[in-house]
Amino acid sequence: MKNVDDLIESAAELADRGLSKGEIADELNVSRETASWLVERSGAATQAQNRSATGGPQDIHVDWSAVGRDSKRMGAIAEAMADLLAKHGEDVDLTVGIEKAGGPIATLVARELETDLSTYTPSKHQWEEGDIEELGGTFSRNFAGIRDRECYVVDDTITSGTTMRETIQAIRSEGGEPLACVVLADKQGLDELEGVPVYSLLQVISVGKEE
Repeated sequence: MKNVDDLIESAAELADRGLSKGEIADELNVSRETASWLVERSGAATQAQNRSATGGPQDIHVDWSAVGRDSKRMGAIAEAMADLLAKHGEDVDLTVGIEKAGGPIATLVARELETDLSTYTPSKHQWEEGDIEELGGTFSRNFAGIRDRECYVVDDTITSGTTMRETIQAIRSEGGEPLACVVLADKQGLDELEGVPVYSLLQVISVGKEE
């Protein structure tokens, strides 16, 4: 995707397929507010109207599809992410991937670290409007359980930090202890969340002049 018009078109296609705004945010690697704005703009009469629209949210779109479409590249990225986590010791035997995009990455990271695999579906996948705190996420029963274990947390992108924070809290509610988190790209420049170290291959920082 090269510009905002492409994002608006993609948001419209995803909305037509029945995805919630939270899922659209996940698919496009943008915040929930940005996803709402894109879906609303997709109903504009012309692309010219879209381009002239003002008052949009401040966000950064991260397109890592060149990596995601190729298993060899994904494997290389996962090796680098696993290397960032490895400093926390050899006793960790569980890697938790945040669905959707974090699941495949976590699978490869878990293989590198020789751990079991768990996946968590965050509440934003159900989100349309209103307070996301009213919703709840779930761990898949098709993968390893938390069972009071130490673990790593893997996702593709941190936009606001809400999803990663929710996952950390959900792990702790199951009696587990997340020792570190890792992502491909971090838009917030976080060093830690909820007392858990956060690592990223890329930190994406918006530099602009306030008006």
